[in-house]
Amino acid sequence: MNFNGHGVWAIYRFEMARALRTLWQSVVTPVITTALYFVVFGSAIGGRMQEVDGVAYGAFIVPGLIMLSLFTQSIFNASFGIYFPKFTGTIYEILSAPVSSLEVVIAYVGAAATKSAALGLIILGTAAFFVPLQVLHPFLMLGMLVLISVTFSLFGFIIGIWAGSFEQLNFIPMLIVTPLTFLGGSFYSIDMLPEGWRTVALFNPVVYLISGFRWTFYGQGDVAIGISLAATLGFFVVCLAVVMWMFKTGYRLKS
Repeated sequence: MNFNGHGVWAIYRFEMARALRTLWQSVVTPVITTALYFVVFGSAIGGRMQEVDGVAYGAFIVPGLIMLSLFTQSIFNASFGIYFPKFTGTIYEILSAPVSSLEVVIAYVGAAATKSAALGLIILGTAAFFVPLQVLHPFLMLGMLVLISVTFSLFGFIIGIWAGSFEQLNFIPMLIVTPLTFLGGSFYSIDMLPEGWRTVALFNPVVYLISGFRWTFYGQGDVAIGISLAATLGFFVVCLAVVMWMFKTGYRLKS
């Protein structure tokens, strides 16, 4: 079967246009929220804790702030993108169109990941106004930014298919992902925790993503970069497998 580039582009362009129509919600609000996080945590905690592992505290929290927005926005963009056609009933037009399940996933997840990655770069540029930044491994940083955007967009796509209501759509991001992100070393190093809590923190999968992304900035993280990359790729493969299973079985898509 030939790749339907026109169909993929049509869905992708529609999703990107929706983001432009809601520019305030899609870009401006997350940037303002992140700036407030930066000001509050940078001022309140940074005044007492000057450095973490030799990095100024204000600069140290930048990768964590980017990841916090990246996780939530990737999930929101992808989950709402596929849930809304289910809610309105237009999902059947998409399923009957001459596009494969893989092409549908590429279009929706690609659009969500594009918006999230762009937002991450905007937040990075915003942070540069507050603190001097250095990125020791810029190409790896961009690669991880894209990989994490795609991975969590896939995760959001799964939530969008699974959700039966708007309440369920927000349940996992708000009550699971956000707390795990705050407890995953966004604003501190897990090496600062007591030994017992540090061991518990290592069971938090978000720790490996934030640590790996921070490593691309400063060459150091809570866990080795190889382990972080492996964990991210593993999560990506699992999410992709679940999405393909959903389309193959028609789980909550054809009923």
